[in-house]
Amino acid sequence: MGSNSIELERRREGARAGGGEKRVAAQHAKGKLTARERLDVLLDEGSFEELDMFVEHNCTDFGMTEQVIPGDGVVTGSGTINGRLVFVFSQDFTVFGGSLSERHAQKICKIMDMAMKVGAPVIGLNDSGGARIQEGVASLGGYAEVFQRNVLARAWCRNFRSSWAPARVVRCIARR
Repeated sequence: MGSNSIELERRREGARAGGGEKRVAAQHAKGKLTARERLDVLLDEGSFEELDMFVEHNCTDFGMTEQVIPGDGVVTGSGTINGRLVFVFSQDFTVFGGSLSERHAQKICKIMDMAMKVGAPVIGLNDSGGARIQEGVASLGGYAEVFQRNVLARAWCRNFRSSWAPARVVRCIARR
């Protein structure tokens, strides 16, 4: 295996680790699954195709440049349920409490846009403390973008949201 392949696999493992062993253990101690574990339960085995695994936040305030975790607290992509295409996002409470940042929102919006193009459902598994306060209005703007797509998507595809979190900002939207 070449050095580029080794580096890529190392970065993938880092992204899959989320907030790290300690935070994953805390999640399990509360009887909660991690973002990736929830997707494993939801989707057909081996069908998940992740997008934007290495996206990181762009916040430079409040010491955030020292706290960079690949994926930025949300796992996004597509997969199948009983052989049918769905687009999914699952917020990762082990990373900054699953809080929504500007980049986190961009990842969610990207899969919502993709779903609208093909008329596939979007399933969001929310496990978040809300907006990432360190980003201020940028994170609130991210919520606005997600909510805008909720409105647009209602005409094109089904949206399902499951809230597993202390923040109840985004509620279940099921249509058709």
